[in-house]
Amino acid sequence: QERLVESGGGSVQAGGSLRLSCAASGYAASVNCMAWFRQAPGKEREGVAALDRVGTRTYYADSVKGRFTISHDISHDTKMYLQMNSLKPEDTAMYYCAAVGGLCTLAQSDYGYWGQGTQVTVSS
Repeated sequence: QERLVESGGGSVQAGGSLRLSCAASGYAASVNCMAWFRQAPGKEREGVAALDRVGTRTYYADSVKGRFTISHDISHDTKMYLQMNSLKPEDTAMYYCAAVGGLCTLAQSDYGYWGQGTQVTVSS
């Protein structure tokens, strides 16, 4: 059964770091791109970072470039990570893992598979 499960969220002070993980099962043959999205209260869900299956191409939102790094570990089941450094209060949001069989983008409408989310809270 296809499934995405996020972990690693929590509360941290501004300037701190967190590492999010996404365990993907049941997608080995069908996924070409995995991504992280986030949604803050009262705001639209936005793309944060995406990584193609081979791991050669990455995409970042301007707001996180230089601070966040997306990576993955492809084996029988894929695990994806988001290393978040120099966190800011505006990074506070629910973070979601997503997967798609098509091209990598940061548009949520392109993604058909979603996890349940993990909360990240950054205090000033």
